Amino acid sequence: MRKNRKRKKKPFAWWAVLFTLMLTAFTGYVLLEAFVIPQTYAVVASSDSSSASADTSSENSSDDSDTASAETVITDTSYDDGSISITISTYRVDGTTVYVADITLTNADDLLTAFASDTYGKNITENTSVIAAANDAILAINGDYYSARSGYVIRNGVLYRSTSSDSTQEDLVIYEDGTMEIITEGDVTAAQLLADGAVQVLSFGPGLVEDGKISVTTSEEVDKAMTSNPRTAIGMIDDLHYVMVVADGRTSESAGLSLYELAEFMQSELDVTLAYNLDGGGSSTMYFNGEVINNPTTNGTTIQERSVSDIVYIQ
Repeated sequence: MRKNRKRKKKPFAWWAVLFTLMLTAFTGYVLLEAFVIPQTYAVVASSDSSSASADTSSENSSDDSDTASAETVITDTSYDDGSISITISTYRVDGTTVYVADITLTNADDLLTAFASDTYGKNITENTSVIAAANDAILAINGDYYSARSGYVIRNGVLYRSTSSDSTQEDLVIYEDGTMEIITEGDVTAAQLLADGAVQVLSFGPGLVEDGKISVTTSEEVDKAMTSNPRTAIGMIDDLHYVMVVADGRTSESAGLSLYELAEFMQSELDVTLAYNLDGGGSSTMYFNGEVINNPTTNGTTIQERSVSDIVYIQ
């Protein structure tokens, strides 16, 4: 007869539980650090020129102020102060409402960018309208959401990030004379771009139109997601003549556009010589004359802004 043998109890593996807890905590921290916890790398200082301008304006007589105000004409869809001219138009493209700001400048210095909270960092975000209002923007669109992406960062003539993890990344370069160019990071360093007179470098992409020709294919898409989405883009028609474009999407009223549809619209309808895709989806926002004029949405059910890390604007 077999004897009944008592099975030995295996010792409880406390170390395994502890390791699992530590791994979970570490993973949670990595995710928080990557997507939630704000990290400040640099604070944008107020420019001396802005201060000087403010001091000068305070010395102007009330008659001068009245004259300046009289020369500025603002309507719901336009702005003109003699040096900046903006006209807002609305189009219907492939079942989508598209907002176009046609911009003519006499000085390239009026085309600017701004960080959320005037801070270059990670996970530092504000609504486009909040950043725009803080910078006295007449017109603004969301930028490239640099804090969630790799790539060069040059803003208002200051180099903030010169590293590149993707040599094929296409960037938009805006030079001090207002001309635009689309470059590939593997072909030129950020330091060289700065030396060549780059004032802004935005790294989202891809390029949509170059030399008047569509440069994106029907099979290309951000993160390879072949769907129609809200979109934001910027383009150049001629010297100091630009367009900012925002397409609604993800709603029953507006399906959204593919990258090719956006490029085709900007080339054929707006006659751009160059166009570049910026951050889209829930980030796509256009602000004009103190108000958000499009319908930003992340999920298609709620119309509200999504906070972003930066904007492109006219002041």
